[in-house]
Amino acid sequence: MPNSLSPESLQQIQRLDLKARMVIRGFLQGLHSSPLHGFSVQFSEHRRYNRGDDPKLIDWLAYAKTDKYFVKRFEAETNLTGYLVMDLSKSMGFTQNQSMTKFEYCTCLAASLTYLMTMQQDPVGLLACSDQVRGLLPARSRRGHIGEVLGQLNQLEPSGATDLPNCLTQIAAMLKHHSLVMLLTDLLPSSDNEGQPEEVISALSRLRHGGHDVIVFHVLDEAEVQFPYEGPVEFEDSESGQTVTVDASGLREQYRQDLEDFRSKYREGCDRLRIDYVPLDTSMPFDKALTEYLIQRTNRF
Repeated sequence: MPNSLSPESLQQIQRLDLKARMVIRGFLQGLHSSPLHGFSVQFSEHRRYNRGDDPKLIDWLAYAKTDKYFVKRFEAETNLTGYLVMDLSKSMGFTQNQSMTKFEYCTCLAASLTYLMTMQQDPVGLLACSDQVRGLLPARSRRGHIGEVLGQLNQLEPSGATDLPNCLTQIAAMLKHHSLVMLLTDLLPSSDNEGQPEEVISALSRLRHGGHDVIVFHVLDEAEVQFPYEGPVEFEDSESGQTVTVDASGLREQYRQDLEDFRSKYREGCDRLRIDYVPLDTSMPFDKALTEYLIQRTNRF
């Protein structure tokens, strides 16, 4: 029986708002029965104890639940403006076995994050990356804003090439106040090799140097991770249309090693910049991504 938060289960639901609500409901229910129980409180009201804080401010009840020191946050610390950044490259529309495409997975995850942030009264905005950044919605925290974000998400479609380094550089210049940037992307370079890991990491560093926090949700199709192909297979580049025929069986080991190297470059680059890197594939239940977000969001304070 599939997990109720799995893409397979949610694929049967057409409305994005219902998908997101199911994800959040299931996630919060699971949170209360997991080792993370209690984090939903610290998530909005607490931050980690730092050297120099007054020990009298330590919340000992939170310590009893988590074995970690937390202090109550002041009102000015409780809100963080978030921006969802969607990759619109055509490669995001890829799927194997007619399951959720990478873009559909990211859209559902973005909708769920919108609900979660709004519940915490955190303003959330929406940006999209194609050849340049498209500013779709400013960050707001009111309830009605959820419908605006979901409406825009429903209208987005992956098409053409995306210049991710250029878009991230533009976003770094656009954002004037401390924000949380949530990038949802497959990180695949375009056919002209623009967007190689070094270029993307350099652009991400501009966001960090601007004082912004960043989470990279690196979403690949399950087939791109597992490479389940056998024998001669023809592959087509989704952006250029170029095709190549390979012996998939003989290529599998090298492909998986190349993929691990690719992910490692991003993992190591993000670690250096203190950016949260979350590798996912389209078979993974959404609570995994939300749990990573929640942990990183809590640790940030």
